[in-house]
Amino acid sequence: MPSRLDDELKRLVSAGVLRQYQADALRDAADADSAAPEPGTATKPAETPAPKQPRPAPPHSSALMEVLGYIGGALLLGAVALLTVANWGEMGRAARITTGTSAAVLLLAAAVVLALFRRREQLSSALASLGCCVAGFATYVAIEGEAGRIAGVAVALALAAVGVWWLQGSSLLVAMFSILAVGVLVITSDVLTPADSVHTNSAGIAGTGFILVAFVLALVGLVRDQVTSWSLAGAAMFSSSICWLIQERGEVMALAVGTAGPAALLVAYGRVHASAYAVVGCSILLVIWPTALYQLTDNVAGVAIGLVVASAGLLVAVLVLSRRQRRTT
Repeated sequence: MPSRLDDELKRLVSAGVLRQYQADALRDAADADSAAPEPGTATKPAETPAPKQPRPAPPHSSALMEVLGYIGGALLLGAVALLTVANWGEMGRAARITTGTSAAVLLLAAAVVLALFRRREQLSSALASLGCCVAGFATYVAIEGEAGRIAGVAVALALAAVGVWWLQGSSLLVAMFSILAVGVLVITSDVLTPADSVHTNSAGIAGTGFILVAFVLALVGLVRDQVTSWSLAGAAMFSSSICWLIQERGEVMALAVGTAGPAALLVAYGRVHASAYAVVGCSILLVIWPTALYQLTDNVAGVAIGLVVASAGLLVAVLVLSRRQRRTT
């Protein structure tokens, strides 16, 4: 089979356009076509290779099995949350550690078994993402204090990174984004702004941390599920903008971050036409620009008029460009 087809199928699976079983079916069909004899050539019946049959698509009942697996994982997580919230004060340290560790081991073990037997890849990724978060919580309970929070984030992030590398599921990317976001808040509050010091730029530090999170997810998108990774990078830029809006005199930085993220997403949308890029980018602009401009000017009417004028200018530009394109074609 040509290597170009392999590369293209891997790219489409990474971008989320195809599922892995669909790529396998296309690969098997290409192998069967390449093995078939060309028209007009005589071949001996014994030497004619038997064409490989394409792998059938999973039956519809597999969706029900995945849903049951999701419900099972959610119920387990809900039980752990109920036990810890309702009985946290009465539970001893050993009971807390045992509860969190047991749930994490059960979720991660189920994900590993499904992955090893090549069954329910999406369900395996979802269970692994829950297991990573629960393992981080169990680590925090075992160590406690500021060191426990930092160690919990580190353990959860390490497990999520292994899962993204091995399972390649989009739910693990969401878990990685959540863990990185918690890590930014933990490092900001426990390391960079300890309780015994007075800092007025904590929100700005967190905003800078979220920019680094966006950079990490953008790099991950080069090798894994590009649409999900880059959309989450845009969400990280949105979080950074919110932090800069909270920071004193941070409106200009909020505008800069809230413009750079959507601009990158809209450029990506223009290249691959993934609707998630346009939705996330426009949502960030819709929230950040009016809020930041209002905080800068303290004039609601002026901001509204300015946004209307900008909107009219953009729509007129679209009409002019569309007319020119129609004439050239």
